[in-house]
Amino acid sequence: MSMPSTDLSAQPLAASGYSRFVQRIRRRYADELALLPPGAPERAGMQITYDALQARGLDTGSALRVLRQLVMERLVVLDCDHVAPTLVASRTALPPEGALRLRPGEAGSAAPADGEPTRALIAAGVPLAVVTRAMTELAELALDIAICESRKPLDALHGAPQALDMPGAPAGQRAQLWVIGMGKLGARELNVSSDIDLIYVYDHDGETAGRADGRGVISNHEYFAQQVKAIYNLIGEATEHGFVFRVDLALRPNGNSGPAAVSLGALEEYFQVQGREWERFAWLKSRVVAPLECIQNGSAQAMRGSVLPFVFRRYLDYNVFDALRILHRQIREHAAKRAAGHPERANDVKMSRGGIREIEFTVQLLQVVRGGQFPELRTRPTVDALQRVASAGLMAQATAEALMRAYDFLRRVEHRIQYLDDQQTHVLPTRDDDLAWIAQTLGYSSCCPFLSELDTHRELVAQEFDTLLGQKSECKGCGKSAPAAPQNLDELLEKLSDQWPDKFRARLELWREHPRVLGLRDDARTRLTRLVQRTAQWLLEGKVGEEAAVRIVDWIEPLLRRESYLALLVERPAVHERLLRLLGAAKWPARYLLQHPGVIDELASDAMLHERFDAAAFMQELQQRLAALRRTGEDDEESCLNLLRRAHHAELCRTLARDVEGNLTVEQVADDLSALAEAVLKVTTDWCWQRLKNRHRETPQFAIIAYGKLGGKELGYGSDLDIVFVYDDEDERASEVYAAFVRKLINWLTIKTGEGDLFEIDTALRPNGNSGLLVTRFEAYANYQQQRGSNTAWTWEHQAITRARFVQGSDSLRQRFDAVRLAVISAARDIPALSREIVAMREKVRAAHPIKRPHATLPPEGAPAPKGGPSALKGEKTAEKFDVKHSPGGMVDAEFVVQFLVLSQSRSHPELADNVGNIALLQRAEAAGLLPAGQGQAAARAYRALRRVQHQARLNEEPTQVAPSALQAEREAILAVWHTVFEAGEPHAGA
Repeated sequence: MSMPSTDLSAQPLAASGYSRFVQRIRRRYADELALLPPGAPERAGMQITYDALQARGLDTGSALRVLRQLVMERLVVLDCDHVAPTLVASRTALPPEGALRLRPGEAGSAAPADGEPTRALIAAGVPLAVVTRAMTELAELALDIAICESRKPLDALHGAPQALDMPGAPAGQRAQLWVIGMGKLGARELNVSSDIDLIYVYDHDGETAGRADGRGVISNHEYFAQQVKAIYNLIGEATEHGFVFRVDLALRPNGNSGPAAVSLGALEEYFQVQGREWERFAWLKSRVVAPLECIQNGSAQAMRGSVLPFVFRRYLDYNVFDALRILHRQIREHAAKRAAGHPERANDVKMSRGGIREIEFTVQLLQVVRGGQFPELRTRPTVDALQRVASAGLMAQATAEALMRAYDFLRRVEHRIQYLDDQQTHVLPTRDDDLAWIAQTLGYSSCCPFLSELDTHRELVAQEFDTLLGQKSECKGCGKSAPAAPQNLDELLEKLSDQWPDKFRARLELWREHPRVLGLRDDARTRLTRLVQRTAQWLLEGKVGEEAAVRIVDWIEPLLRRESYLALLVERPAVHERLLRLLGAAKWPARYLLQHPGVIDELASDAMLHERFDAAAFMQELQQRLAALRRTGEDDEESCLNLLRRAHHAELCRTLARDVEGNLTVEQVADDLSALAEAVLKVTTDWCWQRLKNRHRETPQFAIIAYGKLGGKELGYGSDLDIVFVYDDEDERASEVYAAFVRKLINWLTIKTGEGDLFEIDTALRPNGNSGLLVTRFEAYANYQQQRGSNTAWTWEHQAITRARFVQGSDSLRQRFDAVRLAVISAARDIPALSREIVAMREKVRAAHPIKRPHATLPPEGAPAPKGGPSALKGEKTAEKFDVKHSPGGMVDAEFVVQFLVLSQSRSHPELADNVGNIALLQRAEAAGLLPAGQGQAAARAYRALRRVQHQARLNEEPTQVAPSALQAEREAILAVWHTVFEAGEPHAGA
């Protein structure tokens, strides 16, 4: 037979006619080709064709095999006989350098070199999804038919398999065999000549019903083992019509040595006891693909409860990096062996460097590492997964798009390789005419631009994959040789370097006999050794301090049994370094990170340090994660609670890192923590209401009013929330419903789960305090605050409302609250009486917080003798400590001054009514002429300085008391404004 001409443009036949496989089909099945409905093959049309083939006398297996030939011929025609318009992709469409990363900031290189010429990419054929969907639906149809047909003879011999009489399995119920599609079949992206990776699982143990004569009873295990063979005969065995699909069962538990079908219970036990890390990647794309009846009635959903916990771990799981490195190395070694003596096999578009498998591994690694905590990453198709990891900030969008283009290109090439002869190969052909045909059907004029485009995509994929796994080439020209690593952890601990600081060495010496250290597995001991060495090296280089090095030892010790944290730090040196800085900065971060170690992954991003909290994005991500949990049936109450806590802890960690790095002021920290608390309240309110059993409307007519630090946007780390709950609902059930709702809401916010808690809640500022109702009708709240009726608010409650802020509820309720607050603070008052009451309240607060007060010589020179308040200091004889909050001249004095000015002067000066914080209000009071020139500004600066001191003291878990001389100017500034407001008569009214 003569060879086809390489000059394909001179051929009269359509491109599909060049395929030797298509030629065979057209010769053999010319009469049957018209049975397949026009257009892209779909399941309904395939079913019609299958029925027509059976009507022509073909048995089940033969009809399925011929159907496959017809579908394949149609796909070659659709994909190769149509060339779309030219699309020019400039080099700017490629991702920038530093695009791929586990978190923003840890990037690989995906850009072409400067000056690289642009390339013309010709889009040809139908979208990739048309081909993969058709092949997937063909497999699903064939397996559904095969599983139904294979039952009939087995039922006749043995009766139907029955479930044991046990919970969840009603007596007499038929036990079902599920066909689990793995890999590309599970992801609905099957290629044209692929085998199908299957695992057979049956839902219940038991035995068959037997025949009418009582004979033929066998175990369900035996029944399903026979059915698996029958299914293979129908779709996998080669006959005169070929096969439907090549079948591979190697991914089943225990591989080729395992049983052909396993029970669901046995599968669960295998996952718990024997499941290996690489199998988690295999099961990531698993899906029940047949029988259709079990998918439609929902019984196949039982698989999820077993698979999800195996694939996606509760914590960030960096242990899989080593597992994937080993698996990938084995694949590359296998490919190298196959190519030995056959250099053409190096051009494998799937398995070679930069091939399809590396794109799949890239996205699957990110999914498996984080899918336990971020359910929105759980998806099977590769392209969808790439978009999701980009949306989650785990990969630059430009890189994701570049990998999508590479994936689409490589899959199209793969299909054309297989179109030629229907062989399960991914290697470029060596015949020039075959290669030219592939190039032409992809829209290229010749092989050269096609091969250039192929190399470009493969190089990009390989670079990003190597970057992800940390497989960077070593520097050979730096002239430095790394010190020899100890053989093992024992040797390291026995030979602690004399160069290491004494405190660090002494702490490590305790590990020599520590049971947790001695009980570590070999791989964990290796990781721990590397971490200790790296920490010591940075310590010697001066990158971290000794206190940080000691604290990370303290931090690691209780977590040694959770080896994923060791793996995370080894895999991400940037996280390790930033964690050391955070631990060395203060005591509170060290304790917080020990309670919530999972948040350290947030430290990987450099970009994160220069961002601010985004409430809208935070709430959107939470809703997406809840939707992802809902899709898999995991949205139970405990999962929701943990989802809220993980998200809150992660955001708090980001703010803490920015704070410690000096990128946020104290006011910005408070703003972000307050915005975070407000966002958590909004989401929790929404989720909690949706799960309230006795709710009587879709949206609650309910509001949350924040007081204290949350109301004033001055929240700190670990602050509790002072909040008041109100409702405005005329339904007769309202009081009962909202009381139950608030109790549930407080429980959601305060209960401790495995992920910790959210906030402590204080509702003492509600009407009538702790003796009042937990949730109040808004009208009653308004009457109480506005002195209507016999039960009204005290002056101290009006002081509190100056800092109150509406944080959750409808706009109409917000407007009504704002009106009530404005009416309260701008009401006409007896100013001297108000002054006496606020001074008296200040004395009560001071009495409740006794401190050693400084000398009485601090008021400004020339000030009159104090009549009361914080400057009444005569008789004090010692000057020991100054408490930045409670001492005279401290923060509370400034706050009481502001509250008095707001309540006494807002009627005349409306600008004081805004809840803008103490610093801004002191400045506004001076601008309004209520304070002498410069005094308000000085007090505002002093208050800011005291907040900074308090903030740093609390971060380091130290007392907020300092030597009086340390903050002399700040104390005098606040005492001066106190004197002006409370001791010099009316507030200053002029220049």
